[in-house]
Amino acid sequence: MKTVLTYGTFDLVHIGHIRILKRARELGDRLIVGLSTDEFNRVKHKSSFMSYEHRKEILEALRYVDKVIPESTWEQKVEDVLRNEVDIFVMGDDWAGEFDFLKEHCEVVYLPRTQDISSSGLKGQLRQG
Repeated sequence: MKTVLTYGTFDLVHIGHIRILKRARELGDRLIVGLSTDEFNRVKHKSSFMSYEHRKEILEALRYVDKVIPESTWEQKVEDVLRNEVDIFVMGDDWAGEFDFLKEHCEVVYLPRTQDISSSGLKGQLRQG
């Protein structure tokens, strides 16, 4: 069984999120999502419209996601890979090269993002009305 791991905030879940989760899941038999906690988002100077609990519930309802774990620090990725026996680590290609240090523990794949959609863009549109 191949286990795939990805991370994100997944605020305002949109078609770009669904597509990357689907493609990540197609790489293996099991997809784990590391979901940024509200506290970690503050460390990253990000804010979410939805709480961690609500974002987690939405992700758990998606057929591509098998398990959701909290992402609380930048440094936890190696531990998560080892603890969950991850075979493939997946991130969007806007992070290309940033997680290559995980290659000694698993395969690292950077997937293309869906063009013309992002949570930040959606939030801006909502704020403008």
